[in-house]
This record gives sequence, C-alpha cells and structure tokens, in this order.
Amino acid sequence: MANRPAASANDPVDTTPTTRSDTRQEQLIDIACRLFAQRGYEGTSLRDIAEEAKITKAALYYHFPNKEALYERIVLESMQALVDSVREAMAEGATPVDKVRLFMQSSADFLDRSRHSWIAGSNAFWSGSAVDPRAMAVYLRDEYEHLLRDSIAQAIAAGQFRAVDPAMAGRMLLSMLNHIARWHSPGGRLTTRQVIEQYLDMAFGGLLQ
Repeated sequence: MANRPAASANDPVDTTPTTRSDTRQEQLIDIACRLFAQRGYEGTSLRDIAEEAKITKAALYYHFPNKEALYERIVLESMQALVDSVREAMAEGATPVDKVRLFMQSSADFLDRSRHSWIAGSNAFWSGSAVDPRAMAVYLRDEYEHLLRDSIAQAIAAGQFRAVDPAMAGRMLLSMLNHIARWHSPGGRLTTRQVIEQYLDMAFGGLLQ
C-alpha cells in the first residue's frame, strides 16, 4: 500500500465534526482541570465549567454526561502521562541512584508542564468526596510509587543507600513532590527542578554510605 503524502501548510484544515468535537473536549478538560485544581472537586460545578468555556450546560453534557466522568478523564489521563514520562526518563539511569534522581527530576518537570492536572490528580486521593477517584486510578498510583520504591530497594541492595525502609524512604521523597505544588510559584526564584535538586542533595546526604 502506498504511503499517504504528508500534509503541507497549504492543505485545508480538517473541520469535520469529529475534529471539532475532539478540540472542544480538550478545551473543556483544560478548563475543568484548572478549576478542579483551584477549587477542588466539590467546589467546582458543571455550570462553572460551562460558563468558563462560554457554552451552555446542555452543550457540556454532549461531551461529558456528568462531572464524575469529566473528573475521571482528567485524573486517569494525568496519571498515565506521569507514569509514562517518569518511566521513560528512568530508563536512562545507569545505576539505581541515578534512577531515583531521574524519577524525582522527571516528576518535577511534569509538575511544571501540567501543574493543574498534577494538583487535580493529587486531590483525587485526598478528597474524601462521594466520588472515589482512588478506585479509578489506584493501579496507576501504585505503579508510579513502585517505580521509585523499587529503585530505592535496588540502591540499598547495591550498597549505594544504607539499609533504610524503602517504602518509608519513598514516602519521604514523594512528600517533597506533593508539597511543592502547594507553595512553589512558577515565576519564583527557583524552578521546580532546582527545588527538587536541593531536596535530593539534602535527602541523599542522609542516605548515601
């Protein structure tokens, strides 16, 4: 079968209903993600999202049947993207300690790129609302945490970290990431990665042999 020619700048833009619908869904997801991060799940209504998008609630229902479906989409897509980006970065690590550092750095970079989705995803596990997003995304959360915990255990086995509890060490490092989004200003003196680098220097000073 012949390869389809690549599109050129002069080709007409695809404005089929499917394309327009996908674009609108992405816009709604971006708006909802920001509002969920700023106001929380309970504090954000479908009316808020529709008004921000300048559409009617009926038009919003065309794309998402309810707020739970929209929230689920945001949480799952955010967590899957985080797991994928972290795993790809860690593959470049030559040693277990390198992999731990790359886990933290790539997570910090993801936070910078997708701060609202990071906060919305993080809130999903602490919301305590009637909607339980933890049940929807718990396997992705566990996969993410195990990437870090397994590398810590490997560093201990290799004699690079002293014999600490890998789960406890993992929680300590994850707490650093989770709290940055609460206080760090994107336009501040330090980037998120620079903050993490300083945290890691202090943490590793208590872990390295």
